[in-house]
Amino acid sequence: MARSSSKTTLLFNLALMLSFLLIASVVESRSVLGRLQLGTAPRTLDGLTSSTCNPGEVANRVKHHDNASMQNKPTLHATQSRQSPPLSPYKEGFKCQPKSPLLTVAITEMQQREAQQCHLRKISTSKPSHRMRSQGGVTEIWDPEEDQFRCAGFAPMRDTIQTNSLSLPKFFPAPRLVYIEQGRGVMGVSYPGCPETYHEDQQFSRGQGQKGMSGDQHQKVHRIRRGDVVAVPAGAAHWCYNDGNEELISVSVLDLNNQANQLDQNLRGFILAGGQSRHGQEIASRRHAGQSERSHEETFQNIFRGFDEELMAEAFNVPRETVRRMRQDSNRGLIVKCREDMRIMSPDQEEEEQSESSPRNGWEETFCNMKIKQNIELQGEADVYTKQGGRINIANQQKLPILQFIDMSAERGHLIPNALYSPHWSMTDNRVVYALRGELNAQVVDERGNTIMNERVRQGDMFVIPQFYATLMRAGSNGFEWVSFKSSSQPMKSPMAGSISVMRAMPIDVISNAYQISPREAEQLKMNRDPQTMLLSPARTSS
Repeated sequence: MARSSSKTTLLFNLALMLSFLLIASVVESRSVLGRLQLGTAPRTLDGLTSSTCNPGEVANRVKHHDNASMQNKPTLHATQSRQSPPLSPYKEGFKCQPKSPLLTVAITEMQQREAQQCHLRKISTSKPSHRMRSQGGVTEIWDPEEDQFRCAGFAPMRDTIQTNSLSLPKFFPAPRLVYIEQGRGVMGVSYPGCPETYHEDQQFSRGQGQKGMSGDQHQKVHRIRRGDVVAVPAGAAHWCYNDGNEELISVSVLDLNNQANQLDQNLRGFILAGGQSRHGQEIASRRHAGQSERSHEETFQNIFRGFDEELMAEAFNVPRETVRRMRQDSNRGLIVKCREDMRIMSPDQEEEEQSESSPRNGWEETFCNMKIKQNIELQGEADVYTKQGGRINIANQQKLPILQFIDMSAERGHLIPNALYSPHWSMTDNRVVYALRGELNAQVVDERGNTIMNERVRQGDMFVIPQFYATLMRAGSNGFEWVSFKSSSQPMKSPMAGSISVMRAMPIDVISNAYQISPREAEQLKMNRDPQTMLLSPARTSS
């Protein structure tokens, strides 16, 4: 009994000591967080070499950077991202290390809140700022440092792949959502640890035959065509081959603010073959104020160049000559011409669609066999349709479950001539809109009632709509078609006009008193667009 009592006492004392330590850590974290908010936290900047941070010197250095950066920064508050954007240069230089995990969390949360401050004066339509020519096509990049893209965390790209050309294997540190604007082809997305479910016998894979070679085995490949949305998770190596009879054009967006990207908001492309030549890049003449002059030629390079040749030969168990071929770029760029037509084993389009629409069992629901694409151009599968307004096709996590993992979605829309997209705001996401055809008058309003965008949008233009910012769009005389990429796998809008709008949900007396109009006028404001929802037919209103 005495031994049991002593054990109980010892455990009690240990628990008491741990409680005191926890309390002390919480008090410390609150104290330092308070100092952080006052700009007196114990931290250092690049150039400060003292072991203990000088609060006054830190505050002066921070103030200096803030004043310098605000000269080029817009002034109107935009949107907060789901994941914090990269810290400003002076924050990245902090060297003081916290003494406890709780303190680390407190400082991180503080920095995230500061980093979520994003400012916009104006939103304008944007064109690609960089054009990288390759042997088999062109890669165009919108500058992610442009204010609207930096605020939303988007990095848009457009690839044009010539016939019988291969977009070389690569991966990105953020999820990528791809829309096929034109053409057809074959695309592969590789996941580590997934089985090689495609088996080719020697007769198929090497019709002319090279003796001593067995049939190929590889992971699943996918047939892609115009209207497809393809989801590529962060870090997944992927490639694309154009086996059609016209150029394959794809528009894609990287979500750099996504939680999968734990680096920063800089655009990085990790290339597994080839690489961008310094002579193959052009910088567009049309630039925006404050737009970065940073060249992308330094990031789109073959990562095998950095490894030791001998170690690579040992790792792959191949001759060094093979390794030399892996490391060279031959000035072919990111897209290469194939010497002869590639014969890649893949199901026909009809067989693949039938397989994807069939009931799934437990194995087919695993990540390795998860469906990665959906066509959003089919009129018969429209999610929103108005005969005199247009239609909208949506790809979200219900239709394409992999979108839940990358937390993105897409929308393909078509407005008939002079039709309107109901005034609305997004409750869940930032959006980037890419114009496919036609013209559009787009207006975006911030929380101060300022019109930060009122422009004519034309084919090939791109612009961002921040979360919660109110938007109203009207198609031109030839209609308008677009695709938009969203930073949420389950997007939700709140329309202001139509049968599912906030006006329809309010009592007439609320509307009447809010706008100082008669109940009859309030009823018209509430009901006149019934039964239309998001897409509104052209109508003349009397003053």
